[in-house]
Amino acid sequence: MSQKPFEEIVAEHGPTVLRVCRAVLGPVDAEDAWSETFLAALSAYPRLRAGSNIEAWLVTVAHRKALDHVRAASRRPIATNELPERPARDSGSAGWESGVWKALEALPLKQRQTIAYHYLVGMPYLQVAQIVGGSQDAARRAAADGIATLRQTLLKGESR
Repeated sequence: MSQKPFEEIVAEHGPTVLRVCRAVLGPVDAEDAWSETFLAALSAYPRLRAGSNIEAWLVTVAHRKALDHVRAASRRPIATNELPERPARDSGSAGWESGVWKALEALPLKQRQTIAYHYLVGMPYLQVAQIVGGSQDAARRAAADGIATLRQTLLKGESR
């Protein structure tokens, strides 16, 4: 059995990979990680074993690329002479999802990852645990803690 053309793989799994990258990195850096994921996958795809779970493989590659971005960002210095002026809050222009992205970015990395892989991609906790490390129960706990924190954060935002 021959492999699907790589263009079909990108079309089929691209949205899932982008959701994962957005959940881990936020909307700003997600497209860079998405591109890097498929560039890396393009060179490795011909060597992929027949019958491999392509979605899980791509999510793993995306996970590693997103972590590379997180690590790189933590090493970059942030120099500033003065603090920027705070923009006025205009709740109508940013859309409902801006609060979700901010709340996701505030979560610890492992919680963001488990939420992304389980709830956005639909992976079972066992597979999530294999990607992020730890046990199935730890992945379930991280996702539950993250969802609870998101609910609290988003409900506080609604009451303002």
